[in-house]
Amino acid sequence: MKAKTKKKLRALNSFKTISALILVLGIFGVLNYGSALAQQNQSSCTDQMAGKSRAQLEAELEACNNEIATWTAQLNKTRQDSASFSRDISLLTAKIKAAQANIKGKNIAITNLTRDIAVKQSQISVLDGRIERGKKAIADIIRKTNHINSYSLVEAVLSDKRLSEFFVDIDTYASTERALGNLFDELRNVRSLTESERIALNKKREAEAAARAALEKSKKEVEIANSEKKILLAVSKNTEKTYEQVVADRQAKASQIRAALFPLRDAGAIPFGTALQYAEAASAKTGVSPALILAILQQESNLGANVGSCVITDLSSGQTKGVNTGRIFSNGIHPTRDLPTLQTILGKLGHDPLNTRVSCPIIGVAGYGGAMGPAQFIPSTWQIMESKVAGALGKATPDPWNPPDAIMAMALFLNNLIGNSGDLYTDQRTAACRYYSGRTCYGSNGANVGLSYGNNVMAKAATIQRDIDFLRGV
Repeated sequence: MKAKTKKKLRALNSFKTISALILVLGIFGVLNYGSALAQQNQSSCTDQMAGKSRAQLEAELEACNNEIATWTAQLNKTRQDSASFSRDISLLTAKIKAAQANIKGKNIAITNLTRDIAVKQSQISVLDGRIERGKKAIADIIRKTNHINSYSLVEAVLSDKRLSEFFVDIDTYASTERALGNLFDELRNVRSLTESERIALNKKREAEAAARAALEKSKKEVEIANSEKKILLAVSKNTEKTYEQVVADRQAKASQIRAALFPLRDAGAIPFGTALQYAEAASAKTGVSPALILAILQQESNLGANVGSCVITDLSSGQTKGVNTGRIFSNGIHPTRDLPTLQTILGKLGHDPLNTRVSCPIIGVAGYGGAMGPAQFIPSTWQIMESKVAGALGKATPDPWNPPDAIMAMALFLNNLIGNSGDLYTDQRTAACRYYSGRTCYGSNGANVGLSYGNNVMAKAATIQRDIDFLRGV
């Protein structure tokens, strides 16, 4: 009986030990799972950013980039499948998911940049305070120095001051001059540091603007893709319409896009499909995006509609006259830099300089008109580009009014203006700003004159790129 009781006790103890071990292992497993889940949550692609540290946001940004890469790979893989309703719906789903991950990533980037901008602004404010205090201190020291300098040796001897006091003043003067020199050195250093901080601040602002633009672009992509997906889902359930009919509808839309007239400044309008062919040929030579090329051409055409075209009326002074308005411009074309070169260009082409359209000057803005053709090169710049354009096109005398020549010249020129920040939007907008004004979009004092032009170009480029993507997908 006792032996049986001992066996039961041993069995019970063993059971308790095993149960305890299972419990410990279970807890350990739950803890491990919880830890893994926490790590996963910390590095997941989410748009919940409130109260998170920079390190957490950077980890989530990396997760978003990984998610974008995953969905992009899925998108490319699905493109290889045979065309069908299901394939197209899968394509749109992958496109939407990639764009949504990009939206989350850009929101994280904007949050980080907004914080960085606040820090930079605070640092600049502190430095500005140091500069103001330095100026006041210098002013005080200069006043003291002038006060000491106002005493002559005779006045010092005849004054009520003892000689020892006079020498104290001389010592004070020497130390004051040393302090003044030190303050000037510090002021120069602080000003240099402030300038560096302002440049860094403007780079942050430019990066933030690029992130916001990319964000809006992705939102638009999601909106369009969702709309297309809903239509496809509805059509796929409608047995009356086949996939072949959907393809036919797309091809009809593609034909409309290609046939739509694309206006060119001082060269008439050509079909969009033709303009795209020219831009793609130029892109193949330079690497510049066709959408960017066409967007700048469109922007220049719009400017031409607003400013108008002129013809030269005086081959000595460069005076021009508005074609539609008859307005006379004494600053029509630069008389020494551009007018002789223009006549040389037109002589090669066999054109009459008194009947060839050039740009009018912008009223109220200093400078000259005289830019030529769709790409709006001034004659002196075209002269620099002419041999490069001739080499790229394989023709002896390129014509700045001829669309394919102008587009190739623009692409070659833009290739030297693209920024090097590593962000595609920022670099392309920089090129657009430089194309218009010769300066980047932002300077040390903030936005430059070409920023509005650059923003307009990039908005047009996004719309044009959607048309290009549609044509490539048909």
